Amino acid sequence: MTAAEKTLDIRRPSKWVAEVWLNRPDVRNAFNDDVIAELTEAFQTLSKDNDLRAIVLGAHGKAFCAGADLNWMRAMSGYSWEENRADAQKLADMLWTLDQCPVPIVGRVQGDCYAGGMGLASVCDVLIASDNVTFCLSEARLGLLPGTISPYVVRAIGARQSYRYFQSAERISAERAREIGLVHEVVAPEALDAKVQEIVAALIQGGPLSQAAAKDLIRAVDNQPIGDAVVEDTAQRIAHLRATPEAKDGIAAFLDKRQPGWLA
Repeated sequence: MTAAEKTLDIRRPSKWVAEVWLNRPDVRNAFNDDVIAELTEAFQTLSKDNDLRAIVLGAHGKAFCAGADLNWMRAMSGYSWEENRADAQKLADMLWTLDQCPVPIVGRVQGDCYAGGMGLASVCDVLIASDNVTFCLSEARLGLLPGTISPYVVRAIGARQSYRYFQSAERISAERAREIGLVHEVVAPEALDAKVQEIVAALIQGGPLSQAAAKDLIRAVDNQPIGDAVVEDTAQRIAHLRATPEAKDGIAAFLDKRQPGWLA
C-alpha cells in the first residue's frame, strides 16, 4: 500500500503528542479491512513509545466515522460463518488494542459517528464533540447488533441506556451523548481544536506511569463490590507506585517547586 492509499494520516506535532486521523473522507471514514489493520498497527506502535504523552484520535472530512464501509459489508454478506467470525475478530482485536493503549487517547469528533464509529469513540479516555454531531448505534436497522463494540459502549453509557439505544437505533445528539456519559465536552465547531488542545495540555502535566496505572486501576475497581479484596488491591497499587522513581521525582518536584523529570 502506497502512502497515498493509507487510510490513516498520522502526525507528530511534538515528541509528547501524536495525532491519528481517519483519512477516508470520501466514504465518511467508514471501516474496512485496511482501516482496521492500520489502526491496529498504529496503536501497537504508539503504545511502545515512551516519549508519548497523549494521542488525539480524529477524522478528516464531514464525518468522524459512518461505521462499516458499504463495499466491505456487501462482501461480508457472502462470507461463511467461519469467515465472518475471523473478520469480526480483527475488529474486536483492534478495539482491544486501542483500549489497552497506556497513553491517554483524546477523541475529537467533528461529524457524524455511527455504529463502529461509536466503538472508536467509546475507547477514548476523553471524548470531545462538536455540538452539531449526531451519534447512532444503527446496527438494529440492518438486522445486526453492535457486537464487538458493545463492551466499550456499555462501559461508557451504562446498561440502562444501552438497552434503549442498542434496540431503537435512535439518533443521539451531542448534548444527549454528554448526558448519558459518552461525551465529556460539547463545544461549538470552531472551538473544537482549542478544547482538544486544552485537554492534551492537562494530560501532559501528569506522570506517564501514573496515568497508565490509573487506567488499570479503573478497570480493577469498576463495578466491583467494595470489600476486602478491593481494599487490599488498591492499597498495594498505591504502595507500588509510591516506590517508583517517577513518583519520588514527582513528590520532590512539588516540594521543591520545580518541574518533574517527565516535563524536562
